[in-house]
Amino acid sequence: VPTDLAFRFYVDWGLGDLRLPESDAARLRQSYARPQGGIEQFMEQTSLHLSALSHMTGVLLAPPLKQTALARITLIPLSDDRVLAVVVTEAGWVTTRTLTVDAPAAEEDLREWSRQLTRRFVGKTFQEILDQVSASPDPLDPIRARAGALVDQVFSLLRDRQLYIGGAPNILEHREFGDLATMRTLLRAFEEKARLIDLLSALADERGVQVMIGRENPVEEMQECSLVTARYTYHDRVLGILGVVGPKRMPYSKMIPLVDETARLVSESLSRVRHELYLPS
Repeated sequence: VPTDLAFRFYVDWGLGDLRLPESDAARLRQSYARPQGGIEQFMEQTSLHLSALSHMTGVLLAPPLKQTALARITLIPLSDDRVLAVVVTEAGWVTTRTLTVDAPAAEEDLREWSRQLTRRFVGKTFQEILDQVSASPDPLDPIRARAGALVDQVFSLLRDRQLYIGGAPNILEHREFGDLATMRTLLRAFEEKARLIDLLSALADERGVQVMIGRENPVEEMQECSLVTARYTYHDRVLGILGVVGPKRMPYSKMIPLVDETARLVSESLSRVRHELYLPS
C-alpha cells in the first residue's frame, strides 16, 4: 500500500492532464444553468452534485451568516429536558439545533418566548443581534430571568456555519473503509462536524485547489482519507469552501478539476443571488 508521502509525490509531480471529462463537465454546467429553490437548497445540491460525480462524499461549508437578517425564532418542546430551536433568516436559511434545558418548559411558555425573541430581533442581522446581546445584557429582561441559559444557546446558533455533507455512505463503498472500526471513526467525524468545520474554515484561506492526504489532516478520524477542496467566492471575496472526501487512492486527476470547476460554477451562480445572501457590496 503506498504511503502518504508516495501519494503526495504523485499528486505534486505525477499528475498529467487535469481536465474534467467533457461528459462530467457538461453535466455539472447543466446543474448550475437554472438553480432550483433557495440558497439553502442550492448549497445542499452542490454537495450532492460533488458526491454524484465523484462517487465519494461531497462537502460544502456555507458562508458565515452574520450579515443575514433574522425572520423568526421558534422553540419546540421535544422532551422534559430537550427543546428544538429553529432559526429562519429572511433569505430562507433554516438552522436547527436540539438544546438542553435544566427544567421542563411548558409549550405555551416556549411559544411566548419565541414570539418575544422574534419581535425583538426580526429584521436585524445576526451580527447586530450578537452585538446587542453582548453589549448590554439586561438582568431584568423577563425572558433572560426565566430562560437565560436557553436563550444563550439560541444566540450561539447565530454564530454557527452550516456544513453540508452529500453522499456520506458513498465513501463506505471503497474497500479502504470496509473495516468496521475505520468506518465508524470516519462517520463520527461527519456526524460531529465541529472539527471538520474548523478544518475547512482554515483551508478557505488557501488559494487554488488544496489536496490533504492522510496524516496531513489534523482531524485524526479522517487520516485514512484524502480531502480535495477549493474555495468559492463572490467578486473575489471568499465565502466558503467545498470539496470531496475519499480514499487516499482516489483518482486525483479527476477529483482536482471536478472540485475546481464546481467552485467556479458556484462562485458564478452566487453572483446572481447577491440579494438573497445579504452580502455587503
